Parts: sequence; structure tokens; C-alpha cells
Amino acid sequence: MELVALRTFQAVVEEGGILAASRKLNTVQSNVTGRIRRLEEELGAELFIRKGRGLELAPSGKVLLDYARRMLMLERQTASAIRQVGESAGELRIGAMETFAALHLPSALKAVRAEHPGLELRVSTDTTSTLTGKVLDHKLDCAFVAGPVIHPDLTFDELVVEELVQIHAAGTDPVLLPLILFREGCAYRTRAIAWQRAQGHAVADAMEFGTLEGILGCIAVGLGWTLMPRRVVEQSSHAADLVIETLPGEFSLVPTGMIHLREAAPMAALKTLCDGITTSANRKRSRG
Repeated sequence: MELVALRTFQAVVEEGGILAASRKLNTVQSNVTGRIRRLEEELGAELFIRKGRGLELAPSGKVLLDYARRMLMLERQTASAIRQVGESAGELRIGAMETFAALHLPSALKAVRAEHPGLELRVSTDTTSTLTGKVLDHKLDCAFVAGPVIHPDLTFDELVVEELVQIHAAGTDPVLLPLILFREGCAYRTRAIAWQRAQGHAVADAMEFGTLEGILGCIAVGLGWTLMPRRVVEQSSHAADLVIETLPGEFSLVPTGMIHLREAAPMAALKTLCDGITTSANRKRSRG
């Protein structure tokens, strides 16, 4: 029984059909159909009941689904354990919000490199929503996101509390300007829209950027306003051109930390990474 066949079977069940499964697996429908047929022949049982254009799990399929999920989970755990061999060899895939990466990751990554010199570090940035999905899909070993994050399969370790502030260019009125935001799925985006509504302003069209520098640059020349962590703004090259306004606590205080899968194999480098983040945050706080 091949794992690719079990993965295909699970995709058909979860996506609700052959076509949707083929799209998720990035393959053609005939490949999906062929794998399901061979799996049924190998097991000597019908896995689906065909009802018109739809599919319904047969009794044998319901039994297989439970075992398939456990086998595929074991496969992912095995791959993770092999990839994370020892404390100074293997690979660590890290995700982070762009603001967090700019503010906290450099010194923490330096600490990991010093403590685990043989560990290959892979870092990517995205929104909180996308990063959470990638951790759940086993595409990242950990991610630094805005919280709190409550999910039965994830552990959220709070490391810092970021203070969001409203920023706009000197001489401009935020009420008359559009919001400038990260893409959909950004936790700060959600807070900014909530703050706008709380002030009684209609939500207008927003400008979207994928980079921190793009957002700060546009705001500095008076094209809009946004919410951003105070320390990110104060350390920006655009700081002199920006007006910082404090927000009420329910909008400004954002617990931020690391998420990882509960069932993932323990890795010493994750503790080193978290310790580096905490040290960096404390150092910045003492300077401020």
C-alpha cells in the first residue's frame, strides 16, 4: 500500500470529490481516479459509493480513512524527526510576520547559528493566517505570529507583547486617508479595520502591500495611515516623517509568540530560538 495512494484517498474525502482532490494535489483527474481504483483492487473492497456525480464513503472507506490519517501522520512525524536530527544538524523551517522578522529574528537566528552550527535555517515571511496554515500542513516547523492562537493541534508560546500605534505623515489627517495594509490574513490588518470602525468611520478601500518598507514608505509621503508595532516605527528610516498616536489597550496590545505542532518531535533549536527572541525583546525594552 503506497503512501501516495493513501494521501490521494484522504484528499478525495476531505475535498469532496475527484476534481477538487486533483487540484489540491496538483495532478490530473485520471491520476486520482487510477490511484483510488488500484487501492480498491489491492484491498479488495469498494471505498466509495458513486451517487450521480458525487462520492460517498463506503463502510470500508470509513475504516480506511481512520488508518490512513494515522499512517500519514506517522509519515510526517518520521520525516520531521529525520530532518531534525540531533541538536546541531538537520533543518529548521521558520516562518514569521514581516514586522516580527525585522524586529526580533536577526539576533535570535544568530544565537541559533552559534549554538547549532550544523543546522540549516530556512526563513520565510507571511501573514499570521498563512503561517498558521503552513505549520498545520507541516510546511513549517514553527512560526512567529500574532496571538492568541487557540487550536487543538498547535502550541502557542507567548514571547512578547507588541504595542500597535497609529501612524500617518505629519500634516495629514488619517480620517481623510485610506488604510494601507498587509494582505488578507494579517492580524494587524484586522485590528486596523476594527479601530477604524470603532472611531465611527466607514471602511473605505484599502491599499495593500506585501512588504513592510512599502507600507512605511507610502505612509511617510502622505498616501495613507495604518497600525504598526511602535518599535518597528521608531526603528524605521522613515521615523522622522511619521506621526505616532497611541491607541487604547484593547486595540494596541498584541500577544506575539511561536506556534508549533503539539505532536512534533522536540527540537533543542526551538528553545534556543525562543530564548534569543526573549533576550532581544528584553534588551530593546531596557533601551526604550
